[in-house]
Amino acid sequence: MEKEINEQQALQKLMALCAHGEHSSGEMLEKMRQWHLDEAVQTRLMERLVTERYVDDERFARAFVNDKITYNQWGRRRIEQALWQKGIDPGLRKQVLDEVDDETYLNVLRPLLKAKARTVKASSDYEHTMKLARFALGRGFSYDLVRRCLPDAEEMEID
Repeated sequence: MEKEINEQQALQKLMALCAHGEHSSGEMLEKMRQWHLDEAVQTRLMERLVTERYVDDERFARAFVNDKITYNQWGRRRIEQALWQKGIDPGLRKQVLDEVDDETYLNVLRPLLKAKARTVKASSDYEHTMKLARFALGRGFSYDLVRRCLPDAEEMEID
């Protein structure tokens, strides 16, 4: 069992955490809940973190979206789900994701599918295309973008 943590210790820990990397308000609240801090204390600490710009959900969301597209090669739907899990407001999620154009996703998806196509085993072109489509959809790319990248995608039905 963890020893009790007071408000000042919690503030110091949260500030240190935020100084090392971007974190959402949802993550900070979850951390405080794990420490069993009173709701009034959580509110005070969040206000202070936001006022002193340790936590900024818009800044976090922009960095998160950029990182997930660039490094993880995720599509919009998967990123949107991850932002929801991080406690980002739906309006802010939509705003930040709408700023990313289709071409950005296509520039990630094309080489991803090209690399995957070399490793996929299939008995027909149709099966090959289906496996690639499922892979791309699993990464969070929209059906529309997948169709634009795969040659036989117009005829396929996704199960």
